[in-house]
Amino acid sequence: MTVSGIDRLHSQLSKLEDLFPGYLTEIVEGSIVMNPVRAFHGRTIQRLWSIVEGQLPPGWAIVSDVAFPFDDANEFCPDLAVIPAEAEAENRAAYPADLIELVAEVVSPESVRRDYEFKPRWYASRGIANYLVLDPLQGHIVTMWNPGPDGYRGRDLIPYGPDLSVDTSLGKLTLPTGQLPVDPKAADPS
Repeated sequence: MTVSGIDRLHSQLSKLEDLFPGYLTEIVEGSIVMNPVRAFHGRTIQRLWSIVEGQLPPGWAIVSDVAFPFDDANEFCPDLAVIPAEAEAENRAAYPADLIELVAEVVSPESVRRDYEFKPRWYASRGIANYLVLDPLQGHIVTMWNPGPDGYRGRDLIPYGPDLSVDTSLGKLTLPTGQLPVDPKAADPS
């Protein structure tokens, strides 16, 4: 796809987002995917942002729901991505995926397969060192690390509750998972 083709696609996505406020729009496997944003989804992102931002070393910043094109058929808008502060200061609508140092997605009923199966392969293929999947539906977090061409080689599932330490290329991050919202219909995490 040419640059003008990508720009045209971004323009179409922007129009869709304007027509359907409250929906996150991405391109996944060549299809435009729209998901409603729920309260627990937004609250999880806000809390994670607050937790991570205070622990980042100088020179790094957080972006949320901005586009990261991976190829002509896949453009993701991660719930939270850590990129160089210099790039974030450009205030762009889209950034190269290679800038991402850490990425996090919050699971919604519509995104389970994409967040757990599809996106890990793409994020790992770009060498993104750490991928976090926060799941308020199940009350747990999945940490993925050691990226390879077919996905992440390391993976842990931790129920919400205790503080979680994640070793990243940015340093150790401590996530107090007990502060994250859990859907009342979620399975008991204990």
